[in-house]
Amino acid sequence: MGKVVDLSEFDRGQIVMARRLGMSITETVRLVGCSRSAFVSIHAKWINDGDTSSRRQGVGRPRVIKGKGRRRLSRLVKQNRYQTVAQLTAQYNAGPSASVSEHTVQRTLLDMGLCRRRPTRVPQLTKRHRQLRLQWAREHRDWIMNEGKRVAWSDES
Repeated sequence: MGKVVDLSEFDRGQIVMARRLGMSITETVRLVGCSRSAFVSIHAKWINDGDTSSRRQGVGRPRVIKGKGRRRLSRLVKQNRYQTVAQLTAQYNAGPSASVSEHTVQRTLLDMGLCRRRPTRVPQLTKRHRQLRLQWAREHRDWIMNEGKRVAWSDES
């Protein structure tokens, strides 16, 4: 089973300082909230290297489109919002950076929160529709809900 999360630099510093002040391993582990094995490995690294930094890196293949490329892609999208992914890819590949596939551009756009949405077309209300809706609203203005049923407001009650 692998590590879930590395300890922060502050926690690493706490382990080293607590040990230098003479605290026991058990007390330090309780203070920091880590396992004994984590404590031992961090303390041993401090003794051997004089450093506690973690060299653990992320997993997986490095991204082809990094920060600068993402900003460039965002600019291309904002220039013309109606371009297809194929057109965006062609423009991006025309620049100085490494060429990328359409799939990479599509995935990057989705990661950035840029996805195309076509607005739903709805029929416009005609003047007659507006008059009928207003008439209905005026007729039902004083209605109330009574046990889940609509009843007309009456002045007799």
